[in-house]
This record gives sequence, structure tokens and C-alpha cells, in this order.
Amino acid sequence: MCVKCDYTIHRASHHFGWNRDFEPILTVKPGSTIHFECLDSGGGQFDASSTVEHVPALDFDKVNPVTGPVYVEGAMPGDALKVTLRHFEPSGLGWTANIPGFGLLADQFQEPALHIWKYDAASMAPALYGPGGRVPLKPFAGTIGVAPAEPGLHSVVPPRRVGGNLDIRDLAAGTTLYLPVVVEGALFSIGDTHAAQGDGEVCGTAIESRMDVEATIELVKDARLESPRFTTPGPVTRHLDEKGYEVTTGVGPDLMIAARESVMRMVDLLAADHGLKPVDAYMLCSVCGDLRISEIVDMPNWVVSFYFPRIVFN
Repeated sequence: MCVKCDYTIHRASHHFGWNRDFEPILTVKPGSTIHFECLDSGGGQFDASSTVEHVPALDFDKVNPVTGPVYVEGAMPGDALKVTLRHFEPSGLGWTANIPGFGLLADQFQEPALHIWKYDAASMAPALYGPGGRVPLKPFAGTIGVAPAEPGLHSVVPPRRVGGNLDIRDLAAGTTLYLPVVVEGALFSIGDTHAAQGDGEVCGTAIESRMDVEATIELVKDARLESPRFTTPGPVTRHLDEKGYEVTTGVGPDLMIAARESVMRMVDLLAADHGLKPVDAYMLCSVCGDLRISEIVDMPNWVVSFYFPRIVFN
């Protein structure tokens, strides 16, 4: 329990998708600090005893639950919410899955796969990956946003200009996120917490892990923000940088094809160098490897690089 928080919202108070007509769970004044109890992206459908047989049974109507919504007094269209992420309380349990039909290389990895992670929630020491390696952890919120202006229920899966399923790993403790307000009260919600993720989340899942999040919500009047922006409190990759990286590339006129090729080549490299099954290498890439656009000006070909941190195997 957060002793410095003004309110607590229990994880039973969650919703699926975004809707400007959802009734708020809580109404707060700007400047309030809230303790959010969040669910993982599977909504509790995976636990320590889950096996690969549970992956095809995943109920997609119950994925990415978010805790909320919170009505912020005085918030009006044209304003921005200033959300400072104060603290994460991890659960110590997580999962990563290859879900058929989902992910950057879905056409190549068509069979389900599942890895259950157990980690020290107090020390947040690197977590053992059963097939090999240890992954440095960095808790963050994958889904965080406010209600869209358009009426009706909208899927939680795609990100939007008002936030949502952003899956930005740097939305971690200390980061301040600014979200455009497009409906009265903003209707803020948060969930889909992760213990670690690489930039790109290439297989479609990170280390999905239930957590509690403490956040302070302030209001910036007449901000006229077109899309989310954020400020980090310091460096963002120190947990990965120490031993350097292995890097593969994709080169060509299509950024998506180049991204796929860079990941495919890293999967091949990890499988060959560390004896991993290709699907295990693919899931490992998703939780700690980074897709980067290295060059986008030398037409007609662009370069996408995939950075895999060597610290995982050192």
C-alpha cells in the first residue's frame, strides 16, 4: 500500500478497450497520486503452472485489461495530462508467448510457445531464461492512455494519438508522460505491465507481468498536444549496455521488410551461437533486443538494425 498516495484503485476495477462513455471509477483533482493495481496483458489467464497448451486457448476478449478510468477535474479537450510514473511494484511472475498469427514473424513461427518467468521482485536481478541467458529487467507500463473522442468501444490493441497500447519500454519509474486530452475529464487508464521488453516487442509479447503502479496526474491547460510525448529522468539503456551488442541488419526500400530481415538474421545468429531453438531465440529477441532505424535518407534503400545485448549471455 502506498502511504503517500491519495487513492488506490484495485485491479478488479478494470476495463477492456477504450470508450468515452465508460463511467469513471474515480474522480480526482489535478496533482493527485494514485496507486493502480494492474493486471498483466493476459488478464491473469497465465500463471506459474501454465503450459504451451494454454496459448491457443487465450481469450482475446480478455487481453490488455487496463485499470480505471480516472476522471480528472478540469480536464478539457485541448489540455494535456502530465503523468509522472513514480514507482512499480512487480509480482515476481511473468510470461512470454509466441501466439500464432501475432508478431513480426508470424508467418515463420506458426506454432504456439510459452515461457514462464520467475524473478526476484525485490532485487529485480536479471531473470533466467530457461533455454539460456539472463535478461536484465526494467518494469514499465505497456498500455497507458485516455479515452478517444470518437464514440463507441475501440480496441485496446492498436496505439492511438491519445496513448493506449504504446509498448514503450521507457515509460518506467521516473518518466513523465504527456497525453492529449480529447474528452472532458480525460478518463485515464493504465495496465499491461511488463518486467522487460525490447524496442519493437518483435514476437508480440514482452515479459508480461502483473504489477502495481504509482502515478501522479497533473493537468497542463491548453497544451494543444498532437500525440504523446515523454521525458526520461536519465539514461535508458544502462541495464543492457555493459557488454555491448551483437547487431544484424536489413537493407532495402521497405522498412517493414528490412525490420523483418534484421530480426530473422538475429534469430539465426542466436540459434547458431547459443544452441537455442529458433522460437526461443525469437521470444528472447522480443524481451531484450532493440529494433532501430539506422538510416532513412540514402534512397532508395533504408537500413534497419537489430541490437541484441551481449550481457544476456555474459
